[in-house]
Amino acid sequence: MKTDAQLQQDVMAELKWEPAVHATQIGVEVQDGVVTLSGEVGSYIEKWNAERAAQRVSGVTALAIDLKVKLLPLDKRSDSDIAASVRNVLSWSKSFPANAIKVLVEDGWVTLSGQVQWHYQSNDAAEIVRFIRGVVGVSNQITLEPRPSASAVKSDIVAAINRHAIADAKKIAVEVMGSEVTLTGHVQSWAERELVLHSVWRSPGVHKIIDKMSFAY
Repeated sequence: MKTDAQLQQDVMAELKWEPAVHATQIGVEVQDGVVTLSGEVGSYIEKWNAERAAQRVSGVTALAIDLKVKLLPLDKRSDSDIAASVRNVLSWSKSFPANAIKVLVEDGWVTLSGQVQWHYQSNDAAEIVRFIRGVVGVSNQITLEPRPSASAVKSDIVAAINRHAIADAKKIAVEVMGSEVTLTGHVQSWAERELVLHSVWRSPGVHKIIDKMSFAY
């Protein structure tokens, strides 16, 4: 188990290693294993990259974000301009049906809603929007259409976890209640946890995940 000081040094080093992040503008504090990122960044995608970089560090089990997006003057746009850009970019994507996703923009913050068939479609929509100039945040409220029975969903998830050769996959328990999946057990790292969650989200019918997995270093 890493000390708070060791975890702080590792997170700071990972931020410096990430080329899409200006690490000198980001403060890192660790208290009882909880990592807090603070400071100002120049874009939402930089904020997102900083979050992802911190999550990659072994030992990070909880992350608090106090990063503010302060756009450069040239990157500032009106909400109507941002909304038009989001709508245009989404319409070019082949990941989801036309007009399936609704867009709301307020003070640069984009809220996506609507209904799609698969979780990856919801993820793709949010991924596209992160890179649009002028966006300071994204709320993904896209829901999924009703899908197959709980037993079929559970079988698909267990098979996917085993296919991905996750270490100690048998130690991960999967319980399905309607469209809600509860995961318990142990994973070896944040990356392995993300792989398990990715496997679950790729399964049809999953609308919500309750992650009760713990880390076993």
